[in-house]
Amino acid sequence: MIARMEERFMAEALELAARGRGSVSPNPMVGAVLVKGGRVVGRGWHSRFGGPHAEVVAQRDAGREARDATLYVTMEPCCFHGKTPACTDGVVTAGIRRVVAATLDPNPRVNGQGVRFLRRHGVDVSVGLLGSQARRLNEAYITYVKQRRPLVLLKVACTLDGMIADSTGESRWITGPAARRYGQELRMGADAIVVGFGTVLADNPRLTCRISRTKRLLRVVLDSDLRTPPSCLLFSVPGPVLVFASDSDARRARRLQKRGAEVVRARRTRAGLLVWTDVMVELYRRQCMSVLIEGGATVASSALDAGIVDKVFAFHAPLVLGPGKGFSARMVPRALGRAIRLKDVTHTCLGSDTLTEGYVHRAG
Repeated sequence: MIARMEERFMAEALELAARGRGSVSPNPMVGAVLVKGGRVVGRGWHSRFGGPHAEVVAQRDAGREARDATLYVTMEPCCFHGKTPACTDGVVTAGIRRVVAATLDPNPRVNGQGVRFLRRHGVDVSVGLLGSQARRLNEAYITYVKQRRPLVLLKVACTLDGMIADSTGESRWITGPAARRYGQELRMGADAIVVGFGTVLADNPRLTCRISRTKRLLRVVLDSDLRTPPSCLLFSVPGPVLVFASDSDARRARRLQKRGAEVVRARRTRAGLLVWTDVMVELYRRQCMSVLIEGGATVASSALDAGIVDKVFAFHAPLVLGPGKGFSARMVPRALGRAIRLKDVTHTCLGSDTLTEGYVHRAG
């Protein structure tokens, strides 16, 4: 009974943590619940980067009830002073008797030190309750901190026969409203969205998050020869635009810069495509934890070939087009035994469409 009750409190903390999706990067999403006498006396979550942490918000909510309470928190409390004071100090000062953390914070400045600090000051600490759920929630943060790179998501919308556009290039709309809404939720959780020059030319997208007025994605265009039109809709809405190019044409670069774009050089492969590692190193430098690739066939194929994709979101519409533009059409051919495989796969119905979601399997 006690174990189930503790899981319920931690599950609530995880639900609170998820409310910070898309607004706390490069911090993790964290939720906290304070419990005393079997009832919740305080709740909080980290709502924006630079704002108070979840533990602080929960303590403020609880007031004097925080003393001798148990804190259920989705990640180990921080133990250093950054943009905000150390959460461990607040826990001790508030007189919290026990802390239950779902997982440790992989940040080298914390990573167990917060737990040790609390124990030295007489706080009972346990770690691991619903840990796998907490790590899944913050998989972008964990990848960013431990592997020093962004988590890379690939989104494709295709027909049953794998086409992302018909033979004329028309792709609006392959999927229905529910699938498109889910795609906007993916944008909400990402720090950057990446497309190729071909998508800009064919679709003229704004690449905004239409379900949030405050979300500001870093919009990234891969454009080897700087052919992005200065008149395109990317520049009609506020927000940063980053154009990667291998071409050094100063005149073209100035035209885009006048429209608000920042042009960054990247190497070119023998096939004439930009080197993905150059792109990812730069996005990591800009503190992008999660990168959503929404490009067409060339971008999707090259990202999969380069081995940079961590997770695939494939939306399948109940349509058959016949020969058109397939999202993998430009990939290097593979034998069946060397196919790119997904693991931890789930299938979700979204209206009449189906979402296949899974992680790219990497040997070892």
